[in-house]
Amino acid sequence: MSNEPVALDHALSTFDALWSPRVITQVNDYDVRVAKVEGEHVWHVHEHTDEFFLVLRGELDIALRDADGERHVTLPRGSVFTVPRGTEHKPSAPDGAAILMFEPTGTLSVGDRHEDVPSHVDVTPGHAL
Repeated sequence: MSNEPVALDHALSTFDALWSPRVITQVNDYDVRVAKVEGEHVWHVHEHTDEFFLVLRGELDIALRDADGERHVTLPRGSVFTVPRGTEHKPSAPDGAAILMFEPTGTLSVGDRHEDVPSHVDVTPGHAL
């Protein structure tokens, strides 16, 4: 991992794959990842870690299921949201978006428990930029 500045627009211009995060840097034991997203991800859970989202472009919807039932949050460009550990969630972006995430290094993009993964979702702990 380089100790050089990373321009987010440049990082996002280096790949086209959707739902396939790229690791742009690390902070302690966490990866900072960017991804291009469009359509729906899968319902999944990260049992042992929260998941932080920052919307860089577009709008991201996140459906959540917890003890209180199901709800949805909509994140316009520039918004942040943290999905608490153990909360089942499903990100989607009908019109496409670019996002930045913080997750512990090695965390799979589909969490610890998930529904069947369609071919358009990359099961990965993040690819090198």
